[in-house]
Amino acid sequence: MSSEQEWDIVSGIGITALAVAASRAVETSRDGALAKDPYAVRFVAEAGSPLPLPTTEAEATAIEGESGAPGVDTYVAVRTRAFDDYFQRALDAGVTQIVLLASGLDARPFRLPWPEAVVVFEIDQPQVLDFKMKVLRKCGATTACDHRPVPIDLRLDWGTALEKAGFDRARPTAWLAEGLLPYLPPEAEEELFHEIHRLSAPGSRLAVEYVGDMRQALDSDAIRDNARSAGVDVGDLLHTDQRPTPRARLSDLGWETRDVPAPEAATGYGRPLDPDFLMRSAVYVFARRP
Repeated sequence: MSSEQEWDIVSGIGITALAVAASRAVETSRDGALAKDPYAVRFVAEAGSPLPLPTTEAEATAIEGESGAPGVDTYVAVRTRAFDDYFQRALDAGVTQIVLLASGLDARPFRLPWPEAVVVFEIDQPQVLDFKMKVLRKCGATTACDHRPVPIDLRLDWGTALEKAGFDRARPTAWLAEGLLPYLPPEAEEELFHEIHRLSAPGSRLAVEYVGDMRQALDSDAIRDNARSAGVDVGDLLHTDQRPTPRARLSDLGWETRDVPAPEAATGYGRPLDPDFLMRSAVYVFARRP
C-alpha cells in the first residue's frame, strides 16, 4: 500500500475490513457457528456501507454468487476459528502477552474469554481503532484482559510505539498477522518479520495468513468490478510480487514452523471450502521461537 493511502471505513482498505466484519456477522448468525463475534453486525450498521453487505445467513444465501467470490463467508469463519484456537494453544502454553498486528475490525480482545493476567496489544491505524472503540463503547463491550490499543500505522516505527505502551520484550508473546501480508510489498514484509523477531523472547509464537498465489485469487472480473464500485482498485491495493514464503523467512530466523493449508483446516472443522473459492491457496503458518 502506498504511503499516501488513508483509511476510510466505507472505501479503500476500510471497505475490505468492513466486508470481513460482515462475513463474521453472517457466521455468528449460523447454528453451530465456528466463531461468534456479536460486535461485527454493529460495525457494519454503524459504518453505513455503500455496498450491500449481508450480516445474516439468510441475507448471504439470498445474494450467494453475486459477489463473484463464492465461499468467502465460510473462509472467514474457518480463518477466524483457526486463529482463535491458536491463541487458546498459546494460553495453554503459558503465553500471556498478545499482539494483534493490523487487527482491523475483529473484536478479539472483547469476544474471546481472556484470563485477567493477559495483556492484549492491538496495533492499527488511529482511524481504525477510533472507529472500533467508539462502536464497542456504544455496545457496552467489556473485556477481562488488559487491553492496550496502539494507534500507529505499521509503516511507521510501530515497535517503539508498542514498547511505549508497555510491551515487555523479555516476556514470550503470541503474535498474529491475519489478512495483512497481501497489503505489504516484499521489502515491508521482510521488515515486519525482522521486527517481530527482534521483539520476541524465546517461547514466542506467531500465526500468519499467507496466500500463495494472490494473482490467481484476484483473477475475477466480478471481484474487480465490485471493488471498483466501493472505490477500491484491487491492483493498487494488494501486492502480488514474488517473495519468500513466511515459512522460509521464519526458518531463516531460527523459528520452528508448521503450515496448515486453508482447505485442510476447513475440512478439519467440518466446513470444507467451496471448490470455486479463489483463495484456496491460502496457508496458515504457525511458528514458535525456541
